[in-house]
Amino acid sequence: MMAAQNQTALQLIRQTGFLDDLSDEELAKIADISEIQQQDAGTVLFQEGTVCVSLFIVVTGSVALDMHVPRRGQIRILTVGAGEILGWSALWGSQRMTAMGTILDAATLVTIPGQRLQELCDADREIGYRVMQRMAVALSRRLLAARLQLLDLFSETQPA
Repeated sequence: MMAAQNQTALQLIRQTGFLDDLSDEELAKIADISEIQQQDAGTVLFQEGTVCVSLFIVVTGSVALDMHVPRRGQIRILTVGAGEILGWSALWGSQRMTAMGTILDAATLVTIPGQRLQELCDADREIGYRVMQRMAVALSRRLLAARLQLLDLFSETQPA
């Protein structure tokens, strides 16, 4: 029988829709290695340049992603909300965070240790395939958001 914490993690992951194409049995394997976190507004979730060790699924609330830009300081590059992920590079080993993540609104997060998720994906190729499919979709959305942010950053303020 699944522990209450794991059952809640399974329900929260299912609620986000991030891995909605996994069966309950497959999702239970991910819930077994997951932890639920409640974070208050203003909490720094991770710092730019630190090693990324966990994947975060935002269940509720929002997280600001800020990057340090020389001569300009911290610049907000994106805000991530419910159903989105953070820390995807945790799946690829000792990668560094490319931004600082700060909780904007009190948030509920499902945290999955990257190494354990990597081991699960290696051991169960079907889960691994589905997780990587979802990661690819999330990354493509993040790339599009970054492009749009760049367009906004470099847009002219006066009509041409």
